[in-house]
Amino acid sequence: MSKVYWIAAYRAIKNADALAAYGKFAGAAIQSGGGRFLARGIPAQVYEQGLQERTIVIEFDSLEQAIATHDGSAYQAALKALGDGAERDIRIIEAN
Repeated sequence: MSKVYWIAAYRAIKNADALAAYGKFAGAAIQSGGGRFLARGIPAQVYEQGLQERTIVIEFDSLEQAIATHDGSAYQAALKALGDGAERDIRIIEAN
């Protein structure tokens, strides 16, 4: 069975306090949904149109698990805490 990766690329952080509040809820919601954090932080190097902003890679065992986690009430509460505190690009992709 192939793994699934949830990739969050931040474009801008507008409110560090809102991001911190989001983080308190999001980490627990993702882990309880079966997600495993593989990498998170500021890129060591960027190329092309890459931004020197926070990036997170999370592994799940299935696409259904990743989507259910994102759409579930616990993660939605985390998003509510974040509000408009950050601009992000979230992608969920299946590995080959």
